[in-house]
Amino acid sequence: MPTPTDFEHMLRESALRVTSPRVAVLSAVHEHPHADTETIIGSVRGRLGAVSHQAVYDVLKALTGAGLVRRIQPQGSVARYETRVGDNHHHVVCRSCGAIADVDCAVGHAACLTASDDHGFSIDEAEVVYWGTCPECSGTHSS
Repeated sequence: MPTPTDFEHMLRESALRVTSPRVAVLSAVHEHPHADTETIIGSVRGRLGAVSHQAVYDVLKALTGAGLVRRIQPQGSVARYETRVGDNHHHVVCRSCGAIADVDCAVGHAACLTASDDHGFSIDEAEVVYWGTCPECSGTHSS
């Protein structure tokens, strides 16, 4: 687990000013992968006390813009955030409870970035979402 000093270093390297809310939000997203904004706000308030919704939204926007946080929004879900960035991984989402887990690219070096027709675009990211039912909701637990 990165320390507050690690988060401060990440912010500085991304040319972002180090503030208590930024460190707290970055820490909350790291501790709660795929968390929604309300969960992040609750975690930040647990650390810092009174922090406005808008302050957390602003920090999330800055962190996302700097590439320190990734925003995902599976269909039918609120926006969620994670600190796993820069590797073009995908997600699996439970249709029943909404649980989300990371899924690495299945084959080769970002094989999913090779589109059958790129229409002239320079593709640098692909979004693949797998849908299904998690072990808890389906009543089966894999080992």
